[in-house]
Amino acid sequence: MRLPNEPDVPPQINIVPMIDVIFAILTFFIMSTLFLTRSEGLPVDVPGAATSEAQPQNQIVVTINQEGQLFLDRQPIALDDLTTQTQELVQSGQSPLVVINADTEVNHGQVVSVMDRLRAIEGVRLAIATQRP
Repeated sequence: MRLPNEPDVPPQINIVPMIDVIFAILTFFIMSTLFLTRSEGLPVDVPGAATSEAQPQNQIVVTINQEGQLFLDRQPIALDDLTTQTQELVQSGQSPLVVINADTEVNHGQVVSVMDRLRAIEGVRLAIATQRP
């Protein structure tokens, strides 16, 4: 019951809890998108190319770092074992995309020898990783 002398309290909407919820949701989306990036190769300084194109996600990544070390999907590998290991990763009936992720300081001859070994595998498509300038 209200007394006749009591003033009416104007209705209010408290938005502080709503702002807290919105910031919590925003934080969740920001953090989840940071983990959605897919990086299968090792971090190397790839060359830039203005005509580079995005490739599908199902790919095999061969990385050649600045010291000339070779990696197949982040696992160290010798050049002689590259063909057999890649053939094991290739599923029959598909033409897989093998991305060569080579540092800008790597000798051109080493990249060509890796490409030559990979082209010996039937049905393999090759791509070279670059970044847009």
